[in-house]
Amino acid sequence: MKKSIWAIAFILFLGLLPSCIVSAKTIPPSNNTSSSNANRGSRNLYNEKSNSVEVFSSEGRAYTVSKEDIDLMAKVVYAESNAEPYEGKVAVASVILNRLRDKGFPKSINDVIKQRYAFSCVIDGNINVIPNQDCYNAVFDALNGKDPTTNALYFYNPKTARSSWMINIKKINVKPIGNHTFFAVN
Repeated sequence: MKKSIWAIAFILFLGLLPSCIVSAKTIPPSNNTSSSNANRGSRNLYNEKSNSVEVFSSEGRAYTVSKEDIDLMAKVVYAESNAEPYEGKVAVASVILNRLRDKGFPKSINDVIKQRYAFSCVIDGNINVIPNQDCYNAVFDALNGKDPTTNALYFYNPKTARSSWMINIKKINVKPIGNHTFFAVN
């Protein structure tokens, strides 16, 4: 399975995969980051005939992830967490996917990322970066079910945060990773 994921990552990174929509099917969201649980019911996730990758489904809804979505996620991961440990990069990608699955957020990766005030890198224009391979790897780990945040919907850097909402909101499932704090709210 890891070989399949790396092969897909390599193809997507080189831009050889057409920008067709990648179908999201039957992998349930996982809160556990252990590889044995992430690979539960392991099967080949890449369907060569349809050029699709099974990513996840939630509450019976199928989600789609395109090459452009993966590139956009990698840009956010780079802009928001380039100086963070690898686990922090996976955590940022996981927040995007957790928002996608949450009823209170938009229903596409593009809309989640570009939602008003959602990510500081979009607000300040720092999203126009060239992500490195670590960022793509983090995105693929998150798409494969790894979530070190325990379903966090938000994150911030307590040392640099200026948003009073972010600082003062009652947080649950708080998880510090690197310089960021990941959390959900009631």
